[in-house]
Parts: sequence; C-alpha cells; structure tokens
Amino acid sequence: ILNYVLTLEYLESAFYTEASANQAKSSFLKGAQQEAFLKRVTADENAHVAFLKKALGKKAVAAPKVAFGNTTSNEAAFIKTAVALENTGVAAYGGQALNIVNPAYVAAALSIWAVEARHASVAGLLQKPAPASIAPNGAFEKTKTAAEVLKAVEATGFLK
Repeated sequence: ILNYVLTLEYLESAFYTEASANQAKSSFLKGAQQEAFLKRVTADENAHVAFLKKALGKKAVAAPKVAFGNTTSNEAAFIKTAVALENTGVAAYGGQALNIVNPAYVAAALSIWAVEARHASVAGLLQKPAPASIAPNGAFEKTKTAAEVLKAVEATGFLK
C-alpha cells in the first residue's frame, strides 16, 4: 500500500516540481494565490515522497517516467490537472489508509490524506470559487479502490 501511494506522490511531486520550474522561467501563473498554492504544494508533495521512500527503504518503487504536456505551463490546464490529481490522492488515501497494518504508518497516511484534502480544496477554489469546489462530494468524501485510482491515473496519460 505504501508503494501504491508513493507512486501517486511521485506523480504529484513531478507535476508540481515541473510547474515550479516553468513558473520560474515564464511566470505562467498570474495570481498571488496560484503562486502560493504552487509553492506550498510543491514542498508538501516532495516531503510526502521523501517520507514514503524513507519508510519503505530498499522496498520503495522507482519513480515512474512522466510527461505532462502543457499542463505545467498553462494556468488553466495546471489548475484543472491539480484539481484532478489532488482529488484522486484524497480518494486513494481514504480508500487504503485503514488497510495499512503498521499503526505509525496509518497515522502518517491519514496525516498526508488531510493535507491532500486541503490541497484539493484550494485547487478547486482556484478553478471555480464556488461551494462545490471546496467539497465536490458534499459532507462525506467518496473513497476509491486501488483499481479505481489506477484507472484514473492511467487515464491522465501522464505515466510513460
């Protein structure tokens, strides 16, 4: 399960790291809120990867090869992709956290899950400032199975 979420975190980390590099070159994000979101989320996703790699040690899977196209250099595409990735992460952690056997890792997974939910909420508001953007599933989150998350990630076309 930790390798499963590590793969998701690799994807998010690579996405935000590439967007940060593009922002430094071309300032494709025009608002202070978008820039603050990118800075915070890049740091968080890199921290998630570091934690999971350390927890897994030699059992950690390698980072997948990715290609994001213009989603890391076009503001509208970036925000839309961030919403999708963050909501997928929330659904993935919610669906798998209680399947983790080690209580310390359950606590860590739930901590990451909470941060992913915050990311998803902010990304949603950046995309469209409306109540449904904060909690698209209403008062209760819908989780996904590992197979559903894998299907969603594969559908992005980002993994090579």
